[in-house]
Amino acid sequence: MSNAAIAVSVVFLALGVLGFIPEITSNYDDMRLAGHLSDARLFGLFEVSVLHNLVHLVTGVIGLALARTATGARTFLVGGGAVYLVLFVYGITIEKESLANFLPVDDADNWLHLVLGIAMIGLGALTGRRRGR
Repeated sequence: MSNAAIAVSVVFLALGVLGFIPEITSNYDDMRLAGHLSDARLFGLFEVSVLHNLVHLVTGVIGLALARTATGARTFLVGGGAVYLVLFVYGITIEKESLANFLPVDDADNWLHLVLGIAMIGLGALTGRRRGR
């Protein structure tokens, strides 16, 4: 079992839950199911929607399920990190006001996705290296 994968999974679960709490998510009444018209912001900074929060929850559940084995944990960390790097590229290339921005993502989300992607891949690589010794 990987403590790193469990920790990352718990963070995703917490973010998914916090995104549905009005006191923590500003403009909560403006939250949409999906898309860039959602004006809700987690911690007043990260644009979120119902879909965005559900993605965090599902990511956390998948991570916990995969964290039961070393191989699964590494797959979650490296694979999930790669997905977040793809989300970063997606976020910086789409037009923010277009229908393509269905999650939604903004500049704060993009930078967070970049950091998450790098951190998750790094944790996966470190976890794999420790297991190999």
